[in-house]
Amino acid sequence: MLTYRLPKRVAYHESGGSFQLVLEFPLKAMLLHPSWRAVFDVLSKGGFVPVETIVPLVEPPDPKKVEVFLDDLVRKGFLERDGLSVLPEHPFVSIIIPVRNRPEEIEICLGSLGQIHYPRDRMEIIVVDDASDDNTPDVASEFEVNVIYLKEHKQASYCRNLAAEGAKGDILAFIDSDCLADPLWLRELVPAFKDRSIGAVGGMVDSYFGKKGLDRYEAVKSSLNVCTWFRRSGENDPFFYVPSCNLLVRRDLFLRLGGFREEMHVGEDVDFCWRLQDAGHYVEFRPQGRVSHRHRNRIWPFCSRRFDYGTSEPLLQQMHSKKSKQLIFPPGASLFWSIAVLAILLKYAPLFVLCGITVLLDAQSKLSGIKQRGISIKFPPLFLSVLRSYFAFFYHCSAFVSRYYLIWSIAIIPLFPFVSAILLGMHLLTGLVEYFTKKPRLNPASYFLYFSLEQLSYQLGVWWGCLKHLSFRAVNPRLALRISSAWS
Repeated sequence: MLTYRLPKRVAYHESGGSFQLVLEFPLKAMLLHPSWRAVFDVLSKGGFVPVETIVPLVEPPDPKKVEVFLDDLVRKGFLERDGLSVLPEHPFVSIIIPVRNRPEEIEICLGSLGQIHYPRDRMEIIVVDDASDDNTPDVASEFEVNVIYLKEHKQASYCRNLAAEGAKGDILAFIDSDCLADPLWLRELVPAFKDRSIGAVGGMVDSYFGKKGLDRYEAVKSSLNVCTWFRRSGENDPFFYVPSCNLLVRRDLFLRLGGFREEMHVGEDVDFCWRLQDAGHYVEFRPQGRVSHRHRNRIWPFCSRRFDYGTSEPLLQQMHSKKSKQLIFPPGASLFWSIAVLAILLKYAPLFVLCGITVLLDAQSKLSGIKQRGISIKFPPLFLSVLRSYFAFFYHCSAFVSRYYLIWSIAIIPLFPFVSAILLGMHLLTGLVEYFTKKPRLNPASYFLYFSLEQLSYQLGVWWGCLKHLSFRAVNPRLALRISSAWS
């Protein structure tokens, strides 16, 4: 049963004749149409409310539209969601698995798919054996699946496209051979397609292993982990994608876009999701529909894979030239940090008073704009929100340096020790912030070691790709000054 509730950090109240939702952190608000008043009167009483109770309170009582709207509020942080959405009819799903020389993995993967909670007459499993030279195809053929045998090694993209052409499903569900599907995998993700604007949806990718330190690092920092909340592509996140190891997509749309680019061996899922968005469709991530991934849990394979991922970024930037990287410098935050740096360099503490004045003036300016829109927010939480945004700005700058310039900060130590110290300090700050926000089951030193190895491996791949394609857009973002009317 699908249910929704109003989180404790969200306030619902009436102000000036309008009904509002105000999220405490990150601070944001929205005005509600009066037709939704009865719904939020019920939700504000606390606890999860079944969607069947909510639908009759809306005019007209359209279950699909109500669920789509409530899910949008979940993505924005104003609601929490629990339970399974009811499907009036189950679309036919074709599960597609490319595999090469993985007999043990494909056996475990197919075994997990045998436990899927989805009508058997509404799904099929297609395994494409990519010219294995061991007993992988024999293992796959022991299950009730359709096995396609290739005589020549063609890579995963070709295998997925080949299977999609002959698939019967309205929905294509891609999973990798080194993954295990949760029994509710399809039941939790397929309902996303009730929203016709969604072209593809992905779910959580968990770590299969858990014994080693690197396993515990991957559990919170795997590149296959998108996030832990509902999220959708949009103008504010042009680089959003979900990995192909847990990706569901409408078959007609997949074929219309030409599927995955077969010449790409890494980054093909990124490219496909971007092309899908360019075609006017949303890509959504849901922290449900879990699969467990047997990641590379030894140092060299771990670093090698991160290097491979990095090499795809410059190529993707060339192929999608309109997706230009930007480093935004908000005026208030830029002024705040300029004064702070000057105070440190001059060793003149009174300058920090100007930092406080900068925050006050910025917060007051935003408060005036918010009041004009009829939104009721008090000054203290807005002041704290502006201050948090300033520190978030510095963190994002530090994260960019850590992601792309750590190697150069090490290389210039003999020539520019002071500059190097600043860059290394930004890397350290990034690692510490991630450690305390992700809360891994690791001590800080171990986490920072794996984090540094990942950053170095990935950026080595990026710089290698830049040299190979003679394009440095991936590491050279466009600087922009933007006056924002919103707050965070």
